[in-house]
Amino acid sequence: MALAIRTHEHPQNLEQQALRDEALRGFAASPKAMSPKFFYDHRGSQLFELICQQPEYYPTRTEETILRLAADAIAELAGRNASLVELGSGASRKIRLLLEALRPARYLGIDISREFLDICTRRLAADYRWLDVHALCADFSQPLKLPAEALGQRPLAFFPGSSIGNFDSHEARAFLRNLHQALPAGSGLLIGVDLVKDRGVLERAYNDAAGVTALFNLNLLERIRSELDSDIDPQRFEHRAFYNEQASRIEMHLVSRDKQQVRIEDRVFEFAAGETLHTENFYKYTPGAFRALAGECGFVSVAMWRDPAQLFSVHFLRRE
Repeated sequence: MALAIRTHEHPQNLEQQALRDEALRGFAASPKAMSPKFFYDHRGSQLFELICQQPEYYPTRTEETILRLAADAIAELAGRNASLVELGSGASRKIRLLLEALRPARYLGIDISREFLDICTRRLAADYRWLDVHALCADFSQPLKLPAEALGQRPLAFFPGSSIGNFDSHEARAFLRNLHQALPAGSGLLIGVDLVKDRGVLERAYNDAAGVTALFNLNLLERIRSELDSDIDPQRFEHRAFYNEQASRIEMHLVSRDKQQVRIEDRVFEFAAGETLHTENFYKYTPGAFRALAGECGFVSVAMWRDPAQLFSVHFLRRE
């Protein structure tokens, strides 16, 4: 099948504009913060794939094991000739665990990293000649208009990696409600959700010994320096990740090593020594808490699978 690339209506210059607006807003905020979606330029996407291979980072290998074991049951729930819609498709690795079991009519990969999406979906199309592959470069945290020709009548949306954990409770509700609106009634949603667990396991996962997560975090500053008119020096910052038990989330920050000024275009921002730029959250759920959240947004829980150590969960939901 020929690969149909369907790009988001925002061209490349507007992606750069979004980064500029976010950086100027986030550096002026108190406390300073930026959205994690700006991690994912081509280099950031490559680094995230390396994170997934680190021994401390349990979510990827645990979710893949669950998907491999549950593939036949997922296929039965999805039904024959369903369309697969992957949100945050990345390297499109996990979807390969489902393709042979589901034999979907078509596949739509959605990701914010245009170059990475193009490379990975073309590779998927080459490896699965029988599959009608589509790609959409879009920010799925915003309301989506999904192309009807890539949806079919009974789509199954796939949101792996516990990326739902990047959203706070308000954002998670908005995301699920937007997805509910974008999908036709009766659609399925297969979603990975990381579970509450021991602090040590969590903090090791986001502070790997090889330092790949640190490079991933610092790459945000590299992107600001390379894409915007900025004198920011990533070497004057360091990575910090810790578990905030009260909020049930891992927090990632970039910490200023010393007192400094950072210029972005004609704006100058002051950093005190030890001041942080908050770059990402990873909320952890209990199964009941997530089912309740999904229910508020119009999704009914159909099935759930967990690994024996109960580190991670995969939920099959149905859109009412």
